[in-house]
Amino acid sequence: MSAVVIILYENADPARVRAELTARGIWTSPLTAAGGVAALAVEPYSAAADPAELAAIPGVRQVLEETTGHPLLRNMPRDYSLGEVRIGGGGAPLVMAGPCSAETPELVMEAAQRLAAMGVQVLRGGAYKPRTNPHSFQGHGPRALQWLRDAADRHGLKLITETMGEDSVSPVAEAADIIQIGSRNMYNHDLLRRVGKTGKPVLLKRGVSATIEEWMGSAETLLLAGAPFVLFCERGIRGYDAHTRNFLDLGSVALLRRVHGLPVAVDPSHAAGRRDLIPPLSLAAAAAGACALLIETHPSPGMALSDGPQALPLEELSQVIRQIRRLAPLFPDESAGRDGHGR
Repeated sequence: MSAVVIILYENADPARVRAELTARGIWTSPLTAAGGVAALAVEPYSAAADPAELAAIPGVRQVLEETTGHPLLRNMPRDYSLGEVRIGGGGAPLVMAGPCSAETPELVMEAAQRLAAMGVQVLRGGAYKPRTNPHSFQGHGPRALQWLRDAADRHGLKLITETMGEDSVSPVAEAADIIQIGSRNMYNHDLLRRVGKTGKPVLLKRGVSATIEEWMGSAETLLLAGAPFVLFCERGIRGYDAHTRNFLDLGSVALLRRVHGLPVAVDPSHAAGRRDLIPPLSLAAAAAGACALLIETHPSPGMALSDGPQALPLEELSQVIRQIRRLAPLFPDESAGRDGHGR
């Protein structure tokens, strides 16, 4: 929660007020004046709480909140509809799936057909591929965008795809229903402003070393430029253990969703870098509060031109979707509301 200071009446019993707060999961440090404890500073690891409820505790005179640095994010809708496709809210997470790269029109069409048959509503795929190795496959660019759009339209799917730079914003915005900002570009504010001006909803991936505050700041930039909705996407941050590609920070997912009340997706494919971990990480993400999953899949992962080891075979993706739907009643929407205060 944001910085909160609780001002006490002069005749208040600080110990009793602190006990009441602790019972609510709110931890405080006393701020003393000449006459004793005058106020209580709420620790940042406390549970979310509505300041109006805190002000009603006997002995509390006033509750002061730090002015938020993210006013647009605080007031952003917590869900967004693209026709019949809803992003956010309760129930099973929305699955966005498809190949890492749009390699051929035939591959994209086959993937879309099979994904639609298993109930997937959003097709994902890369036309522009930001690769660490510049000699690796970089995507087919504009013609791949057309393959993706044709496949999505043919099978009644929405489309999410990434823009790498300002030059590709316009063609991506024309083709896509949701524009993806990759982790490498989370700090590219010129690109964020350009994407925001398109008026399209945006999926914002977290940078590999980004703090949650920096991540939220990038979302605020998108909203300030005109984006109607930002879906945060945790895709793993930089770790030190090579057994997985990245470190999947599910704590950040729970914090954004259940404390700040923000919509957040999880990309288990890039987090793990290996397909055998995608099913359990997908279930864990749903339990943490993810409202969407971004999963790489491929009809023949062994033939994939990029990220084959982390591409889930379509048959296994179908099993993951069935498991998530079966367990959906166990994962209700417990988001606290806006800016951690239930508003």
